[in-house]
Amino acid sequence: MTQEEDTALIAAQLADLTGTVEAMAKELKALRDRASQQQERADSQQERIDIAAQELAEVSDRLQAAANALRQTV
Repeated sequence: MTQEEDTALIAAQLADLTGTVEAMAKELKALRDRASQQQERADSQQERIDIAAQELAEVSDRLQAAANALRQTV
């Protein structure tokens, strides 16, 4: 194999490797984007859960107060 053929082979391998690395970088970016979107959805769901829990606690307090008031009238 001549020096020129060897250089051409290495250049082709390097070009192939570069393409592979670029494809992997795109895939990694897509994975990061999906993970970010999923985290945003999870954060939004957690916020809704926290609000619902607070509302349930308030309802529970009102029901307890009503039960106490009813007991006092009996």
